[in-house]
Amino acid sequence: MDWIDSMAVLATPRIPTLRTPYNSANFPNSSNPPTRRTEPAMTPAAIRYSIRPSNPEAHLFEVRCTLPDPDPAGQRFALPAWIPGSYLIRDFARHVMAIRAEAGGQAVALDKINKHTWQAAPLATGGTLSVICEIYAWDLSVRGAHVDQTHAFFNGSSVFLRAHGHEHRRCLIELQRPIGQRFQDWRVATALPIAEGEKGAAGSDGFGLYQAADYDELIDHPVEMGTFTLAVFTACGVPHEVAISGRHDGDLARLTADLTRICEWQIRFFGQPAPMSRYVFLITAVGDAYGGLEHRASTALLCARDDLPYPGMKGTPERYRTFLGLCSHEYFHAWNVKRIKPAAFVAYNLDRENYTTLLWAFEGFTSYYDDLALLRCGVIKARDWLQLVAKTIDRVLSNPGRRRQTLAQSSFDAWTKYYRPDENTPNAVVSYYAKGALVALALDLTLRLGTENRKSLGCGSFRPRL
Repeated sequence: MDWIDSMAVLATPRIPTLRTPYNSANFPNSSNPPTRRTEPAMTPAAIRYSIRPSNPEAHLFEVRCTLPDPDPAGQRFALPAWIPGSYLIRDFARHVMAIRAEAGGQAVALDKINKHTWQAAPLATGGTLSVICEIYAWDLSVRGAHVDQTHAFFNGSSVFLRAHGHEHRRCLIELQRPIGQRFQDWRVATALPIAEGEKGAAGSDGFGLYQAADYDELIDHPVEMGTFTLAVFTACGVPHEVAISGRHDGDLARLTADLTRICEWQIRFFGQPAPMSRYVFLITAVGDAYGGLEHRASTALLCARDDLPYPGMKGTPERYRTFLGLCSHEYFHAWNVKRIKPAAFVAYNLDRENYTTLLWAFEGFTSYYDDLALLRCGVIKARDWLQLVAKTIDRVLSNPGRRRQTLAQSSFDAWTKYYRPDENTPNAVVSYYAKGALVALALDLTLRLGTENRKSLGCGSFRPRL
């Protein structure tokens, strides 16, 4: 077919350079991928963070970072310039309304040295330094932070300062309820591990103390606070939660039944045990929206309330099918990009762009398998899946940019082109999501054809059931 022939020219980038090839034995039943670093003889005291919606009406968080032994020459702190999974410089520090430092109850001079970095004045060795920020949060997306009188949501990259030189240090995080009787019904949904054994560990409503092994884990667990609806299910022995914020009349029994099938298929596809001990779907339902962002043991999703299944729904209508594809996509990322990743992302440089030519493999392959998983687990029929493939083909072939930009170029230029669309984008840019998915399909079909269906892109024993 013509679409495969034209695609083959751009399907030549090398197979991704991986941090660690995925194998279930490499990743024990934990939310944290392995890291290589030498442990010190004595474990230093944890960095302590606290966050509270201090003024929900004004969309403000108060965030505190306390470092027991700051750099005697003057400790530096910074907010990330971007969030992993969304390849655009977002400059989260622009939302800092006020910032100050103190030690022993006394103010400490704090100088801003670039757009997202501050340096505290030198302290005597052994002193404890705290930096307190007031952060504006009115970004109703999956990437930033949002707070009002109905709920609070944040990604750690938009609110938690990074202490330079202490990135591998253990963190303790206190999630605090906003002050006032009207917030007494609020609770917390997050995949952050509870700080078991610590005084003030999170209780049944979720407020209290959590922990993270290092800064990378700290910012990889989004948090929702509010009066969300909650449903639970188990997939291959792993507990999963679905927290939905916003008005909706979704059928949670139907949703969790379908998600169970999707999650179990993916866990078995990559090989048991799952790499996380618990997983959380954080869903915000609004009038009209669509988006998702992956994390190591959770995902943040934004959808229209009409995308959710309604009581008595028959079949799998297009809007619900699209939403399930989004859930499947972000869940697949728990392996493909969170545990299997390009070398350029080991480790993330949060101060600037991290360039890679391989987003076509990590996003494109995920886009291929997100809908295929719906078919394999029986949530949709073969006709539905073929219609989804046809739409992807039409999308790529109708885009003149496919003749201008290779998939490797599209991946590399995501920071300046794909995430910054303008009126000329269709003429100059090809989607590494859509065309990457077609490359995955072509490779899968080629492997099956060449091995009489004994081998496939994903698993040597995987056989089609179309």
